[in-house]
Amino acid sequence: MNLTLHSKVALITGGSRGIGAAAVRMFVAAGAKVVFNYQAAKAQAEDLVRECGAENCRALQSDLSTTEAARQLVSSAISAFGRLDILVANHGIWPPEDAPVDRMSDEQWHRTIAVNLDSVFALVKHSVGQMKKQAATSSGASFETAAGHIVLVSSTAGQRGEAFHCDYAASKGALISMVKGLSTELAPDHIYVNCVAPGWVATDMAAPALNHPPTREKVFRTIPLGRVGTPEEIAGPILFLCTPYAGFITGEVFNVNGGAVLVG
Repeated sequence: MNLTLHSKVALITGGSRGIGAAAVRMFVAAGAKVVFNYQAAKAQAEDLVRECGAENCRALQSDLSTTEAARQLVSSAISAFGRLDILVANHGIWPPEDAPVDRMSDEQWHRTIAVNLDSVFALVKHSVGQMKKQAATSSGASFETAAGHIVLVSSTAGQRGEAFHCDYAASKGALISMVKGLSTELAPDHIYVNCVAPGWVATDMAAPALNHPPTREKVFRTIPLGRVGTPEEIAGPILFLCTPYAGFITGEVFNVNGGAVLVG
């Protein structure tokens, strides 16, 4: 299978490390031009641009904590390569300390929702506006060619919840509901909207838990395949959903979690 994305421009958020960096590499290898953002990992972002080639890849600093930051990021991505065909909303925060709901601060709740949900709304809003504009000025999109692809990265926590992390679970569950509603709303515009839902993955965000032996053992007991995933194992399905091979898939929650969502 030739998963080619030649002539496509993708915006991948949270692209400097982990799942995002793996996706940036795969999308560039498939022929896409890629813009990605980073929050603080400037050195890693610059290394990734050098690896992929500045003619194929641009890194932009954005903490995506507001809807305005998300609007500016979309605008900058369009300016970088002249169009936008794919949005992968991969960024997010997961406060690592357990927080019982009666002790969770308002500040933690509002920040998690702002980064994980509000900014995604704005990314989708402005990306869709650009995709519709491109379709209106082209010869016309079809379900075979697509006017755009949107992939939101959710989580098993968005489907079964997560004790002591109700802020994270609520934000990721909302993304799944967004995908289901947007997929039917945007299908007449030939814009595909899907979700990839990872479980535990070997990333910097998961490292504190996975490096704590009792927590690691508990995590592994919840995964039928007996291990955590790799960033590449999540990035591959994201790429697939943006190719013609996924031409009859929209509104789908693509679980990539070693079977964990089935036993939670």
